[in-house]
Amino acid sequence: TNQFIEWLTEFVLRHADAVVFGSAKPHDVPVSCTKPGATVINCAHDPLSVNEQKQKNKPEEGLQQNDKIICLVGVANNMVKNMERWIQSQQCRKWDLHSLKLQPLSPVPSDIEISRAQSPKAVDVLAKEIGLLTDEIEIYGQTKAKVRLSLLERLKDQPDGKYVLVAGITPTPLGEGKSTVTVGLVQALTAHLNINSFACLRQPSQGPTFGVKGGAAGGGYAQVIPMEEFNLHLTGDIHAITAANNLLAAAIDARILHENTQSDKSLYNRLVPVVNGVRGFSAIQLARLRRLGINKTDPETLTEEEISKFVRLDIDPSTITWQRVVDTNDRFLRKITVGQANTEKGFVRQAQFDIAVASEIMAILALTTSLQDMKERLGRMVVANDKKGQPVTAEDLGVTGALAVLMKDAIKPTLMQTLEGTPVFVHAGPFANIAHGNSSVLADKIALKLVGEKGFVVTEAGFGADIGMEKFFNIKCRASGLVPSVVVLVATVRALKMHGGGPNVTAGAPLKKEYTEENLQLVADGCCNLQKQIQITQLFGVPVVVALNVFKTDSPAEVDLVCKIAKESGAFDAVPCNHWSAGGKGAVKLAQAVEKAANQKNSFKYLYSLELPIAEKIRIIAQKVYGAQDIELSPAAQSQVDRYTRQGFGNLPICMAKTHLSLSHQPERKGVPTGFILPISDVRASIGAGFIYPLVGTMSTMPGLPTRPCFYDIDLDPITEQVKGLF
Repeated sequence: TNQFIEWLTEFVLRHADAVVFGSAKPHDVPVSCTKPGATVINCAHDPLSVNEQKQKNKPEEGLQQNDKIICLVGVANNMVKNMERWIQSQQCRKWDLHSLKLQPLSPVPSDIEISRAQSPKAVDVLAKEIGLLTDEIEIYGQTKAKVRLSLLERLKDQPDGKYVLVAGITPTPLGEGKSTVTVGLVQALTAHLNINSFACLRQPSQGPTFGVKGGAAGGGYAQVIPMEEFNLHLTGDIHAITAANNLLAAAIDARILHENTQSDKSLYNRLVPVVNGVRGFSAIQLARLRRLGINKTDPETLTEEEISKFVRLDIDPSTITWQRVVDTNDRFLRKITVGQANTEKGFVRQAQFDIAVASEIMAILALTTSLQDMKERLGRMVVANDKKGQPVTAEDLGVTGALAVLMKDAIKPTLMQTLEGTPVFVHAGPFANIAHGNSSVLADKIALKLVGEKGFVVTEAGFGADIGMEKFFNIKCRASGLVPSVVVLVATVRALKMHGGGPNVTAGAPLKKEYTEENLQLVADGCCNLQKQIQITQLFGVPVVVALNVFKTDSPAEVDLVCKIAKESGAFDAVPCNHWSAGGKGAVKLAQAVEKAANQKNSFKYLYSLELPIAEKIRIIAQKVYGAQDIELSPAAQSQVDRYTRQGFGNLPICMAKTHLSLSHQPERKGVPTGFILPISDVRASIGAGFIYPLVGTMSTMPGLPTRPCFYDIDLDPITEQVKGLF
């Protein structure tokens, strides 16, 4: 027993930050064991540092031998952190959140003026208010922070909050304000109704920001701040995606070049070099050997046939689907020629650039559930077929680990705040017409834990409900396992008038008088699109609340008519919203309606079974969601469907690449088109992201700049360093 006490005493002293003695004459304690820098306090005398105590008492002699000693060991920091973690993991609490006050002006200033007039909280203060621990955030400046995924483990036993999706009717080219509604709703819930709530938004692409759209942080008095940081580099996620994507593109062409110009033996000697007299396979090369059925680990034991199988991917250049990307609207990169330098030895092929947010790596970032899951998805990405028709992956090219390294920080959601100081996650930003158009699963999962069982997480789907919402349910919810509570369907009188037969709406051109003067007939006729989008929501069994985003030119009679028709068409409620001009106060009624709808019976279901054939899943979406009579696959599309089925990819969900400006494939057809045949021109696959994407007609993955891009108005004051004209 004495030996055990001596051992325990030494162990405690080695880890103690402070040692308190209860007597002036403690018995023998081995002071030499104390941790460097620790403090020894004698209750009968002044505190002594360990070094001072050691000088008074030779280490080998220990302290004076006599009375008993009481050691109070303080591993203070660790004890406090552990206790804090335990307490927070055991209970959900109302946030002690200090909301920022708004003083809305009339007329409403520009978005950037409003953003700059508000003083945001320091992001570490916001993080503490919502229950994040100090070691769970990585601060980027004063107003942004990455949140570490370790939080999910800490809060794994805490119930999730309610999950709200903001979708919309078929929009005009101007957009109908889904981001603004999302921000206004969480400002109302948190700052005005004292309910824990989080907004989860996509990161905007700099292409549209400098091209046609300007800012994308919401608008008016319902936006994320600082808006210039939100709209520009943020924390570099899109840059990381660009770097990873282009590394893989370079690896494809380089591998083809080297295979074309070297023998099997030369390739093998370079791929598996002798280092310090030893030749060895890397981990990713061993994994490739196992996939090839070669269960060997010694490079010297492979046969010539096995070496040939190992070193030759035999990529068919005509089947390469992986493109280079850049986050700029540049129409002249839609078709390029690579390999024209003499050093490329005549290996010339046609290729293209996509915009960075169209990269499959962006879709993977949005759908992944962990770092390990992301790494596996990156490895599964199919970049081409070999000359035998088999898929070639990033894992085959040996680049998976490098891609994961480039993406290791991008996987963490970025914490920001609204104008009223409520929390926002900004993470991922895939296009909604060519990908699934939702922010990340990880941001939603973390936010649902932070708000607690009675809280709300509000996320946004891109474009109309026929595109963004359908993909949210059938793709994102399958990946996350999360069940939505409510859909908020955003409508505007302007868009409904367009669907009712109003003149064309063009970005940059003044609105015609039909849109600025009362016209109840146009509104009534256009409500067919709103009714159809409500019906689409009902296919999934989720309650829907219509949010009418009110503009100053909308008459009270027009607003009342839309709300009346929406409720008659099956909406749980329909609420006019003025958050753009009034902030969260203007969305309180919407927040109350959402809270009530979230308590309704929810019978959520997917639209189709994954086991159905690819063509049948496409047909179900076309007929039930778009209202098509049937689909028509081109010979190329049918060939791809057959190939993906043979390769074992037939059980993936479908991600339709379709115009957002109409329920049909023809942008000019407004309202609710019927009786049309939906043409499928091609079918492609994002195997890492986990979906098949059919192309409906011709879809561009690289936008172009208009005649007068937004960059004409964007400037920097060299004295104050303030950004001007962003929106």
